[in-house]
Amino acid sequence: MLAPSGGARVAERALIRPEGSYVAELLDAGIEKCAQKLGEEGVEAVIASVSESDDRLISEFADIWFASYVVLAARGLDPSMIEDELNRRACEADTQ
Repeated sequence: MLAPSGGARVAERALIRPEGSYVAELLDAGIEKCAQKLGEEGVEAVIASVSESDDRLISEFADIWFASYVVLAARGLDPSMIEDELNRRACEADTQ
């Protein structure tokens, strides 16, 4: 299961849009800004993968998950859809 509490927290902030919320700030800037943030975090994770500590790598992956949740919220998608897709692929692989 992929960190459901993070997805739920982002979804809540997307709905409520509390003042000062980074999630609300990203969403208000539009899907392009949300996608840009996801891309930036991906690049940082690649760099951490090859040249930084395990702790830094974990931190960057947490940033990717967060940014992914924000993009999903911007598109009106539920993070559980990712888990469903992974399960579908696993079942498909099991039958091959």
